Amino acid sequence: MLRSMFSGVSGLRSHQTMMDVVGNNISNVNTTGYKSSSVVFSDTLSQLTKAAGAPTDVNGGTNPSQVGLGVRVDAITMNMTQGSAQSTGKSTDLMLQGGGMFAVQQGDGTFYTRNGSFTLDADGSVVTNNGAYVMGWRPDGNNNINTNGQIAKLVIPSDSVMPATQTTLGTVTGNLDRTWTANGQQEATTSFTAYDEQGVATTVYVKFRNSATDVDNPSNEWTVQYSFTGKADDFDPLTGVTLDFDSWTDPDTGVTYKDGARALVTGTLEIPAPGGNIPLNVEKLTGFVGTTGKSTVQTAQNGAPIGTLTSYSFGTDGVITGSYSNGYKQTLGQVAIATFNNAAGLVKEGNSLYSVSTNSGNPVFGIAGEAGRGAILAGSLEMSNVDLSAEFTNLILAQRGFQANSRIISASDEILQDLVNLKR
Repeated sequence: MLRSMFSGVSGLRSHQTMMDVVGNNISNVNTTGYKSSSVVFSDTLSQLTKAAGAPTDVNGGTNPSQVGLGVRVDAITMNMTQGSAQSTGKSTDLMLQGGGMFAVQQGDGTFYTRNGSFTLDADGSVVTNNGAYVMGWRPDGNNNINTNGQIAKLVIPSDSVMPATQTTLGTVTGNLDRTWTANGQQEATTSFTAYDEQGVATTVYVKFRNSATDVDNPSNEWTVQYSFTGKADDFDPLTGVTLDFDSWTDPDTGVTYKDGARALVTGTLEIPAPGGNIPLNVEKLTGFVGTTGKSTVQTAQNGAPIGTLTSYSFGTDGVITGSYSNGYKQTLGQVAIATFNNAAGLVKEGNSLYSVSTNSGNPVFGIAGEAGRGAILAGSLEMSNVDLSAEFTNLILAQRGFQANSRIISASDEILQDLVNLKR
């Protein structure tokens, strides 16, 4: 009789644990990135009251008779399935669409989380709401990221400055039409802004002028002039430089270009700007005769002035891209994603953090969206994967199991009372 009472007690304890787990799941139904848990029961040691009997020539075999000694909690397992997305619109809120975890550093320890609710601190470090540093890779001096290197805390400094880039190339596109107009020979002017190594800007004007002198027999040869003021009398010719759009065969490739298709450059096509000579690329400039008799050319260039950080964004691969006031973009870092052979073996540390255990395996860091790691969705958070309908069902099961085991104890107590009463 005492054995049945102790079995009932073990059932009460086990179902109380189930109630605790279900209650914790329900309480975390709105916890960002929370992974629900479930209880697995198993029976305890059974007492053998009759051994098994082997078959003989005259009798068949008999099964053993055993009386169980109750129930125990065999495991409390984590459900690591994906939670649904909740849009927040906040640029530093990140969600993993698939496997993996964010790595964060708090004190001397490294922890892991699915809670991507991040923000920036006073130093520009990317941190969790509890101040843990979000880890990833930072660019080297050449703005390259080595994803095989050591991870470090990510920083997006608001005072980040992009150095000036000197202009080393100009590109001319469009069409030069040799058709003469009522005002005389054709010419076309364009301009671009050149920057020296300090970011000082200089406006460069380039004029293309048809070399023909016979209106009845216009050629497709053009001279090139330049100016830094744009005034008509300030243009200087590039000595020895002409553009010819007659048909010709490239000696290097053997390709023959028809009349007007491509410019053949004679001389060195470089503008002597204050910051240094700037070559002009005219590979996409054509010299076809059009219907309007007008030439249209445009010029672009590389180089930029000094730029300050105006905004930043997170890509699906975790790359943080900064946009600067000079119109250029630059990589500021990349979020590292950790995967484990057994993510369910991680230890919960509170604050939505997990730590490595002996059965989780060591973290393997890699790029979001690769090798089984989920892609990053910025401006969203992963909701809890708690299924309330399943939890309420488990709540009923735990309650009924607790009630049934309590009945075992009360029934055993009544039987013991009857035995005591037999002496009267």
